[in-house]
Amino acid sequence: MNNTILIFELLGMTLVVTPWKIIGYIGVILFAGRWFVQLWASRRSRKVVMPRLFWYMSIVGSLMLLSYFIFGKNDSVGILSNSFPFLIASYNLYLDVTHKNRLNDSA
Repeated sequence: MNNTILIFELLGMTLVVTPWKIIGYIGVILFAGRWFVQLWASRRSRKVVMPRLFWYMSIVGSLMLLSYFIFGKNDSVGILSNSFPFLIASYNLYLDVTHKNRLNDSA
């Protein structure tokens, strides 16, 4: 997974792309993109909304970034910085699912 796929050279800088980096890039896109999902949902309802998709994107993005930092980069700072959001997003998703289930059961 650390084999070079592509090499980009631009303005004296070299970017080496590996499969692990692609996983990391997708994780960053998901993790950042969740805010656009939240913005869209809030604009649509005209109040602050945290849609369930936000939490799914947080979890998947964090897991992909954790995979990159554990297996691709072996970077303890990246591991620590993505472990906490993963745990919080998982807990918030749990609360959202159980709250919706309780509302459905009481109706």
